[in-house]
Amino acid sequence: MPIITRRALGQGLAALPALLTRRADAAEFSYKFATNQPPSHPSNVRAQQAIDRIREQTGGRLQIQLFPNNQLGGDTDMMSQLRSGAIQFFPLSGLIVQTIVPVAGANGVGFAFKDYDMVWAAMDGEFGAYIRRAMEPAGFYTFPKIWDNGFRQITAGAKPIARPDDLNGFKIRVPVMPLETSLFESYGASPTSINIKEAYSALQTRLVDGEENPLSIIYNWKFYEVQKYCSLTSHMWDGFWVLANKRAWERLPKDVQDVVSKNIEQAAQEQRADIRKLNEGLQSELEKLGMTFNTPDTEPFRAKLRSAGFYAKWRDTFGPECWGLLEKYTGKLA
Repeated sequence: MPIITRRALGQGLAALPALLTRRADAAEFSYKFATNQPPSHPSNVRAQQAIDRIREQTGGRLQIQLFPNNQLGGDTDMMSQLRSGAIQFFPLSGLIVQTIVPVAGANGVGFAFKDYDMVWAAMDGEFGAYIRRAMEPAGFYTFPKIWDNGFRQITAGAKPIARPDDLNGFKIRVPVMPLETSLFESYGASPTSINIKEAYSALQTRLVDGEENPLSIIYNWKFYEVQKYCSLTSHMWDGFWVLANKRAWERLPKDVQDVVSKNIEQAAQEQRADIRKLNEGLQSELEKLGMTFNTPDTEPFRAKLRSAGFYAKWRDTFGPECWGLLEKYTGKLA
């Protein structure tokens, strides 16, 4: 057995206050913030800034680590982790939450929103509040200001999409979103649900003919390398609700919650401005990278959805209260 000298014991005791100080300075709460976007995406830039401010303003009591780029799994995997508490924060499209909370995807009704003024009036108003309340029983705390993902556009490898008939038989990659699958099926397309991380390969190998996303996603995931055409249909607006695990959120003291809420709201406003500016400037950038753009007349696309029963189906699915609140902002759809 080694002999502990008086000198060694004294040195150990002298170091004890420093150890205790480090232990006292350790974070009271250590949480994970996962995202499905590349590190350079404005959502991650603004999230990291918010995380840094939260750490500073709580005196280090709440430490949040950012995990971008699907590091912790695909969207549905991370949603399950969020519900179980393995992840504490996750910005997620309501169109994916729709798989467990049907009304969460109601903002994605095809050609519902004509512009951003209409989007923010609805999402920051009664319609968005209704959706947030509906998601709470699933184990989520939902921050009031939804983050922007942008209006979605259609890309193709062989020819542009100019009219509804161009989608007949078109194999299109879509996220795991029932509403979006239903939309493209209404046009006679063949939607295939593929995780965003596998989308580039699916396009490159021609497993699918095209995909649809906001311009910022098309650019960040480099789909322009494997797609020639981009049709500015703006067929759907999508955003990311910043969700927290409800139990983890309720464990935070009220003063810490206030700091988090303030900084997440600030990040939301900044991120919205970033995405709008990015999407508005990306067409010329993508044209330089070889993409060809067209702007179809959208009224025939809306008419096709009506005749296919798309609006009637989702009005019945979402229910009269949800649909009524949506049409309060969009005007009559069905």
